[in-house]
Amino acid sequence: MHGILRMMINSWKDKLQKQLIQHYGAQKGKQLIDKYTETLSMSYCEQHSPEEAIQDILQIEKLSKDNPLVIDFYENTHSQYPLHIKLYRYETPIPLSDILPMLENMGLRTYTERPYKIKTRDGQLFWISDFNVTYSQTESLNITQVKDIFAEALITINLGLCENDGFNKLVLCAGLSWQEITILRAYAKYLHQIGIRYSQSYIEKTIEMHAAIARDLIHFFYLKFGLKRKSTIHKDISALEQKIQINIDAISSLDEDRIMRYFWSLMKATLRTNYFQKNHAGLSKDYLSFKLKSSEIPDLPPGQPLYEIFVYSTRFEGIHLRSTKVARGGIRWSDRPEDFRTEILGLMKAQKVKNAVIVPSGAKGGFVLKKPLHAASREQIQQEVISCYKSFINGLLDLTDNLINDQMISPKNVTCYDDPDPYLVVAADKGTATFSDIANSIAKEHGFWLGDAFASGGSAGYDHKKMGITARGAWESVKRHFRELDINIQQQDFTVVGIGDMSGDVFGNGMLYSKHIRLLAAFDHRHIFLDPNPDPVKSYEERLRLFNLPTSSWEDYNIQLISKGGGVYKRSSKSIPISPQVKKALAIEANALTPNELIRALLKAPVDLLFNGGIGTYVKATTESHADVGDKTNEFCRINGAELHCKVVGEGGNLGFTQLGRVEFALKGGLINTDAIDNSAGVNCSDHEVNIKILLDKEIREKKLTEKERNQLLSKMTDEVADLVLQDNYNQALILSISAAHSSHYSGLYQDYIKELERWVNLDRSVEFLPDEKKLLERKATGTGLTRPELAVLMAHTKIHIANELLKSNLPDDPYFTTFLETGFPLSLRKPYAKALPKHPLSREIIATQLSNKLVNNMGITFMYRMLMETGMSIADIACAYTISASIFQTDVLQNLIDSFQDKISLSTQYELLHHIRQLLNLATRWFLHNNRLAGGIEENIKNYGKSVNKLEQLIPKLMGGVTKEYLEKLISQFVGIGIEKDMAQKIAITRALYTSLNIIEVASQNQFELSLTAETYFKVGSQFNLVWFRDQIASDSREGHWNTMARLSLRDELDNLQRRLTIAILTTNIKERTSENLINNWLQENYPIQKRWEKLLEMLLGGENIDYTIFFIALRELSSLIQVL
Repeated sequence: MHGILRMMINSWKDKLQKQLIQHYGAQKGKQLIDKYTETLSMSYCEQHSPEEAIQDILQIEKLSKDNPLVIDFYENTHSQYPLHIKLYRYETPIPLSDILPMLENMGLRTYTERPYKIKTRDGQLFWISDFNVTYSQTESLNITQVKDIFAEALITINLGLCENDGFNKLVLCAGLSWQEITILRAYAKYLHQIGIRYSQSYIEKTIEMHAAIARDLIHFFYLKFGLKRKSTIHKDISALEQKIQINIDAISSLDEDRIMRYFWSLMKATLRTNYFQKNHAGLSKDYLSFKLKSSEIPDLPPGQPLYEIFVYSTRFEGIHLRSTKVARGGIRWSDRPEDFRTEILGLMKAQKVKNAVIVPSGAKGGFVLKKPLHAASREQIQQEVISCYKSFINGLLDLTDNLINDQMISPKNVTCYDDPDPYLVVAADKGTATFSDIANSIAKEHGFWLGDAFASGGSAGYDHKKMGITARGAWESVKRHFRELDINIQQQDFTVVGIGDMSGDVFGNGMLYSKHIRLLAAFDHRHIFLDPNPDPVKSYEERLRLFNLPTSSWEDYNIQLISKGGGVYKRSSKSIPISPQVKKALAIEANALTPNELIRALLKAPVDLLFNGGIGTYVKATTESHADVGDKTNEFCRINGAELHCKVVGEGGNLGFTQLGRVEFALKGGLINTDAIDNSAGVNCSDHEVNIKILLDKEIREKKLTEKERNQLLSKMTDEVADLVLQDNYNQALILSISAAHSSHYSGLYQDYIKELERWVNLDRSVEFLPDEKKLLERKATGTGLTRPELAVLMAHTKIHIANELLKSNLPDDPYFTTFLETGFPLSLRKPYAKALPKHPLSREIIATQLSNKLVNNMGITFMYRMLMETGMSIADIACAYTISASIFQTDVLQNLIDSFQDKISLSTQYELLHHIRQLLNLATRWFLHNNRLAGGIEENIKNYGKSVNKLEQLIPKLMGGVTKEYLEKLISQFVGIGIEKDMAQKIAITRALYTSLNIIEVASQNQFELSLTAETYFKVGSQFNLVWFRDQIASDSREGHWNTMARLSLRDELDNLQRRLTIAILTTNIKERTSENLINNWLQENYPIQKRWEKLLEMLLGGENIDYTIFFIALRELSSLIQVL
């Protein structure tokens, strides 16, 4: 029997040899005979015909180290299970446990598997796995059409370049390639991130059931974004949309309808994709990017970004959200795979508020890793993070326009359904702190116009830790808070509990900004540091030593310098003893505490300052649960805002408090801003770096500057950039303090303004944690206003809205605003690059941001709203009027002078001095708007009014008399007493009276009167007709409400109008000796009845007990009627 079998095999091999020669020719055929005929096993020969063997050899010959897998999908009608899949594998077989789930996810059931090992004469090893499979829809399966895409898909899945899931059924049921399936899979992954409640398995099943619609959706995607654009494209798309609509409408299941409609909606909301781009090898990229317009995505709640880019890969998924076209923010390695978009959206909103002080609005990006890394080393994990980060950055740049020689260049092989969008700036964040140079190298590979400004803080950027810029910015807030307590922390000792350690940027720098810090305790994730009675000088020096070490922890602190009862303890300790000294210093009663209990006690300690320079959320509100906070790591050492006993909080770190936790602390009298205010210096510094690099890189491209010279210039300007940034921190902390001081008085105004913001910018109180109407009324009843954290939110939205509205107008194009553009750059750049600055690609945005900041910082949060309500003019017109007013009255000089005295005068005096200036600007801005005096441009108005104002500034003090003169002299004496030079003291004191110069100039210029004579007459009219008394009565009225405000303004306008008319009437008197006294006396004699009538009215007014607006209106209307008779 064995001999017969051997003869049969020899005959089989003879046939094989003949057919190999016939198929390949003599030479190639003989080579294959030598290679294979003796290696084929007996079982293989029994189960295969020579013809089948030739097909197998043909497939095996395709195998190599670089191509280790070949697949053949075919039908054998003589077999019990006609469908066969053969896997040809180089060197090693594919384990059944790997391949069977892949086949099942492609819709196939496996019944048998026959493995064959083939070892050739030259030692090469190959494996054949022959699978008998069944398919539920065999009758509709055309193997000839799908075998190639099936084989390619299965190979790709095996390589890990395509996910092994139920979407792969679409290869057979819809005839889609693995790349086309990836489109649908990526959209499904995005659907999960936006919170669609359907499971992936249900979505996969739905897609399979409606394979024809899935195929049409892919066709729609190809028509919309494909590179071959037919002349009938729009007609074809319209027809296909109609077909898809009809087919989805015909789905009987509501859930299935919604799922299919979601896919279609996402495709319609997609603006760009890199699907049709290829890598350097001409193959599909191993990641897929979509740019979506968020407002067109169905069922998203309010507060969404403008644009988002979703990047899908088998190794990672990532999202980048931008609130506006010009936006910036960090890219983080997220640890929240289930809801990383939710995490990034929250951070983008926070970044939007923080970025109110700079040109770009808020953006944020993040990515999650998908490969299991539990067994990987730290180095392997870092390699994977970097590799995925690179792909993510590439995915963003793939869809971003470029600027080359001022020409907009669209991304290659990308069909765009939005306007040019070249601004993409990223930054370091959690898990990516050292990746700026990596990002910039990728930008360079893309030839991206921003160069190394793409990711700030790289090797040729500003080192934030070396500059200490974030901590220095936070320190401006801390100093402002302590000034309100009448404590100068640069001269007086104060107690501190800190979160962080000296190796950190924010905490380490922060604890070195005063030699009067008495750091009683601090903690980070490793240690707890206790020093109940520190020597300020020695402890400062020791902290400095630690900060300068390459790496350090609290364990490196010299134990000999720690006061009695103190020490350094590990957070892993079971229990920590509490000494009597620590008990006394930190108000602790227990003899021993666990580390978490001790941290809670430290947070509750009655110290002057709690300074957060670490990571984690440690304070929430009583009304919040730990789950609401979203920081599970620190929930056992977290406290409520009401439990804090410190006086001041400095938020150098992010997210140390929840917003409601801040508000709770502030409502009990604590001094706190927000992290967005306190630590904004970091992002501000980065934005300055980006804008400077954009300016200078153009000079490099034009060969006017070398890269080395640019880097030297950047380094040289470090201190100047820091000064610009810190001035913003100073200004924001100042206006928040001023606003907080008056918020209870203007509670009704803020209540109305919040409602207006809801209309203007879709402000969502629940998202921003602002009080509702009921809570605002409750606070009003108790005399409680908005807190600093709440005012910070309003301030940010106000600045953003003003800047956006300015950009919609032509105001930033006014040549005058070149000066505002310059203020966004260091002094060293302004003169040398004066011609280049106006050509900066972001010049309009920089101007709008600088002007918006100046308006709000100088005039307050509600100034723009009040002006809009009072005048009905546009934001651009109001900004224009303010700019003219500030220039002609030179208020910047006065404000800078007041700022220079901040350490020499009390807080109340500083606020009083600033109030004088704000009052003048309020009146002047409204005057220009009310009298329609904006025509002719800013510079023309400044020229027309500025010179005359300077003259009147010297003249007006001499014209004042009576109580106004006494008040002026009192103010001058007060200001001189605090160290202000007399001429400057007079400049500030006269601001209220100086407003009258506008009316005087108006009368003089419109009637060709001599200026000084007009001024003299104008003032004497005010005295003669007792109009000063009217103004004082109106100014002293403090009734709240829109209509009360409008009544006061209307009366003030009427007074101005009457005083101007009377002045004109008197000056037109024709007499020879034209002195103001002669002119008035002559007019009074000629109009004696009018004078007597007015005196009678005044007598009645002054003798009355209850004077209200009605009486004022009647009296002024009477005077107007009397003048009208003339």
